[in-house]
Amino acid sequence: MLSPKSVLITGSSQGIGLEFVRAFLKLTTPPKHIFASCINRASAEDLDEIAKTNPAVKVIELDVENQDSIEKAKEVVQSTVQDEGLNLLVNNAGILKRMGFHDVTREDMRKHYEVNCIGPLMMAKTFHPLLKQAASRSPSDPMSCNKAAIINVGSGQGSISENASSGMYPYRASKCALNMMMTCWSIDMKADGILCASIAPGWVRTSMGGPNAAVSTEESLKAMFETMEKLGDADTGKFLHATRGGTVVPW
Repeated sequence: MLSPKSVLITGSSQGIGLEFVRAFLKLTTPPKHIFASCINRASAEDLDEIAKTNPAVKVIELDVENQDSIEKAKEVVQSTVQDEGLNLLVNNAGILKRMGFHDVTREDMRKHYEVNCIGPLMMAKTFHPLLKQAASRSPSDPMSCNKAAIINVGSGQGSISENASSGMYPYRASKCALNMMMTCWSIDMKADGILCASIAPGWVRTSMGGPNAAVSTEESLKAMFETMEKLGDADTGKFLHATRGGTVVPW
């Protein structure tokens, strides 16, 4: 059963990130602390409405492109969880600009790498001590999303072997790079008992996925949670696809 005591979700003001917050609250045993981050709280009305009636939800401003912002968020989380540590980090924040070979720019490539790859890396590095602290509280338990884990919201567009249509250069490249970062983390954090995985949520009807996408945010999160609750020692370092039954994505 998926039941982390504390979770931090980046990019929680809309789309999949906002649905993550809702889905965690619906669990049989919801987290004691849900740190829902957004760049600008003033424009996160839906998230604030949820927080008003759910004391477990703590809205924090966090920009994954700004290290000072990440450090300040860590201070907030640390002061709340104290010696219990952080059980689950969900790197959800991301951007997508549909650019092909003839219109892609150097700046667009940089921007996508900053948000979709470097940002999650800095989040993992900064929050590693809190994740390690959570894992140390149950050292004999197998790795899981309840014990201590980093879950990246990946994308099938980040798979090299499944790329049959080209396009979306910045997004594809940055999401592919994110998988490499995750693989590195899984090796570096294995001794700490921290599980690391990337999960593609499917083609989801959000502002990023568009109105013609295959699944709703609710359907996507149901599949994401079903995948997350099954993860164990053998799954760290894997890239999985939630709406394909949690199967491994070749990349």
